[in-house]
Amino acid sequence: MGLDFVVRPKSVDEVYPDHLQGKEISDYLAELKAVPFQAELKENEIVLTSDTVVWHNGTSLAKASTKEEAFSMLRTLSGDWHQVITSVCFTTKANQKTVNQTTEVKFMDFTDEEINFYIENCHPFDKAGAYGIQEWIGMVGISEIRGSYTNVVGLPTHLVYKTLMDMVS
Repeated sequence: MGLDFVVRPKSVDEVYPDHLQGKEISDYLAELKAVPFQAELKENEIVLTSDTVVWHNGTSLAKASTKEEAFSMLRTLSGDWHQVITSVCFTTKANQKTVNQTTEVKFMDFTDEEINFYIENCHPFDKAGAYGIQEWIGMVGISEIRGSYTNVVGLPTHLVYKTLMDMVS
């Protein structure tokens, strides 16, 4: 996007209250990830933190920690629509603004062999819903998408750019 930035990772335990739903979860986690930065912010800095949730049938599909969890998630998503919700939190010394984007994605019906192939070859354990749209499964398995592709990748760049321009103008 032509912006200068520095990456400063900080660990946060990604736990949220059980009553939160959909974008409430990603908003909460994006804001939670900003907390460790607040005390060290300078006047001219903006910290961006984000979180992505795969939402399907009233359930958040988090990051799979095992092959079995990844298989179960992908089997559930197979042949169905789901939402990918990414929230981005913009934190300055003076204020905080959180925006989010929702994209609807439909997967084709996958065979067990296709799901296992993807898990074995792409190791999707660090991704919400156990998949990356930019990987094999996205190239061969998405039959429809409504909304932002970059949102599904993990950062709605058009929304980030617009929000940053609004903040600095």
